[in-house]
Amino acid sequence: MTNRQKNPLLYKVIRTIFYALFMAVYRPGIVNKSLIPKEGRAVLAGNHKHALDPILVDCCTNRTVHTLAKKDLHDGAFGWLFRGVGTIPVDLHAAHNPAALDKSVEYLRNDCIINVSPEAKRNYTDQILLPFKYGAVVMAKRAQSRIIPYAITGDYRFRSRNLQIRFGEPIDVTTLTVEEANTLLYNTIKGLLVQEMDI
Repeated sequence: MTNRQKNPLLYKVIRTIFYALFMAVYRPGIVNKSLIPKEGRAVLAGNHKHALDPILVDCCTNRTVHTLAKKDLHDGAFGWLFRGVGTIPVDLHAAHNPAALDKSVEYLRNDCIINVSPEAKRNYTDQILLPFKYGAVVMAKRAQSRIIPYAITGDYRFRSRNLQIRFGEPIDVTTLTVEEANTLLYNTIKGLLVQEMDI
């Protein structure tokens, strides 16, 4: 893996621009961002409520974050942009995505950060969370990486007063089965969401 792949210049330029705009427009609260490691591998995993969620996650660290994004974005008119900033394409219509999983593990083994939504798609329902896919815990186990859970609550409105992302303590799933790890991740993120809703 080249340094350009690990720290794409385009990503840094885009992040700088979006960070300034995001903070000015939405004023999100960011809680416990210090839990994101300053170096080494990590899987960031959280709920998915809005198309702007990945940008909010990117705003929480100066490190390059490789986000799993739907393949349609890579194949569209702005595919060059998504490829340039290092996102990993996922085919939402496929039952399995071995290429996306392998690429994520490759990045992790090179001490990068991956951002993934275990829900696999945006939650338009009244449920607090959609059922989780196994990708996040499988990649973490294969790469011997910890998972940093997060919960996004509030609304993406101009100068919103309630938009917030909260990170939880790192989760070590390496000694758990995939099913145990996925249940733990689900319950942890659900707990973070409930905590925010009760505040």
